[in-house]
Amino acid sequence: MAFPKVATAALICAALAGGATAQDITLTSHDGKVEITGNLLGFDGEFYRVETQFGELTVDGSGVTCDGIACPSLTDFVAEITLSGSSVMAEKLLPALVVGFARQEGLTATPVQDSAFGFVYELHQPDRPAPLARLWFRVGTTDQGFTDLTLGDADIVMALREVRPDEIEAAQDAGLGDLSRARRSRVLALDAMVPVVADENPVRQISPNDLARILSGEIDNWSELGGPDAPIAVHLPEAGSGLAQAIDSYLLKPVKVDAPGPSSRHTRNRALVRAVGRDPFAIGIASQADIGNTRALPLAGGCGHALAATRQAIKTEDYPLTSPMFLYLPAHRLPRIARQFLAYVQGDQAQPVIRDAGFVDQFPETVELGLQGNRLANAITTGAGEVGLEELQRMVETLRPMARLSLSFRFEPGSSRPDAQSRSNILQLAQALESGAFDARKLTFVGFSDGHGPAAGNARIAKLRAQTVRNAVLAAVETTVTDSVEISVDGFGEAMPMACDDTEWGRKTNRRVEIWVQ
Repeated sequence: MAFPKVATAALICAALAGGATAQDITLTSHDGKVEITGNLLGFDGEFYRVETQFGELTVDGSGVTCDGIACPSLTDFVAEITLSGSSVMAEKLLPALVVGFARQEGLTATPVQDSAFGFVYELHQPDRPAPLARLWFRVGTTDQGFTDLTLGDADIVMALREVRPDEIEAAQDAGLGDLSRARRSRVLALDAMVPVVADENPVRQISPNDLARILSGEIDNWSELGGPDAPIAVHLPEAGSGLAQAIDSYLLKPVKVDAPGPSSRHTRNRALVRAVGRDPFAIGIASQADIGNTRALPLAGGCGHALAATRQAIKTEDYPLTSPMFLYLPAHRLPRIARQFLAYVQGDQAQPVIRDAGFVDQFPETVELGLQGNRLANAITTGAGEVGLEELQRMVETLRPMARLSLSFRFEPGSSRPDAQSRSNILQLAQALESGAFDARKLTFVGFSDGHGPAAGNARIAKLRAQTVRNAVLAAVETTVTDSVEISVDGFGEAMPMACDDTEWGRKTNRRVEIWVQ
């Protein structure tokens, strides 16, 4: 609990300045046989965290009495929880989830403060004067969220990217555990980076390479893209934000550009889209969940495939600039109401709230083969050559009686390790198998590849990837999978490309494992 820790530290300093240790507390067992003395680090309504001569101890409050001026009230305890990080998550997604959680629990959620650093929600229970909890939101960047967590100024990080090695090390040094472990993070929802222009801009789509050249400053006039003879005004998120760092990683780094060229930077996504919407010669990178009055440009390639950031394409990660939205948690106990909230945000009841807020939820969906006309057209126009008609026919006959599950699996560049969203999908599919969601059904893990190399070799590689993902899912199952679930693997190599193979992002999009259900 960040705010009580700050207050406690201030009182300790004041007491020491006066030559006393008044901030010490003593916890005594009800039978009087055990006594623990130390400095109170935190209290979550159930457990005390105390710094003692033996190190930090966690003590169940129901078994002890507390003496000392630092002892918290047990009757009107208010849980203080601070979330820090991404402004996109803080301004739109998390408030909607707080209100949804309160409604489910029979509470009221009231915004009570709006300050320079952010805002606060209080959760109130009927007939209780004091709030049950205050949720403090520090609106900033992903970088700032991890810094606040390490400094003890936040309990939860809102992040638009994965934690970095230096942040993992800093958190471990601060006693917060290993943030790279699966239980220390969770994907809350999905968003996407989209290039946006004003509605009157004549450009209707753009390739990732051209977009990167615009961002780097190499292309600075719309005439180079078939538009009017006018300079291009570039608008980007604030440096250090998760969205800005994703732009560097997924758009600039693949074309060996170290940093963007001249641009206008914006601390809030809403300010960015307002600026772009007013200027017919502007372009920006924004959150798909909040593009305002601008128009998102589909990503096109030289082979003719164009990918728009639709809800289905984001959920399946077929759109290559999908951006998972993470919550990162320290390895210490949070208040009970915080744990209840975290359970809620990943449950079924939260998924409609996530959708209504404009983001893509985590609830699995299925799509029949007959509704995937663009994918089949890509298979015929691009894959028919080396793959051959016989293999395309086998693919169609295999998949025709099935439906594609929205859970897909892709890999980090140059690695066999699943990417962040895919690791979350592995756990989600494992939990679905445990719950019996697929009892008496058939699941087929289907691998696909890019078009580099011989078609036969690509088909073998694709099937091996499918086997790897299947094994990872089964390893994540903590109970057993019933015999009524039939699980198989298959691979069709480059037979159904999602994007062009002329760029790294296109090849990454094509290298995937899909789940098909019958």
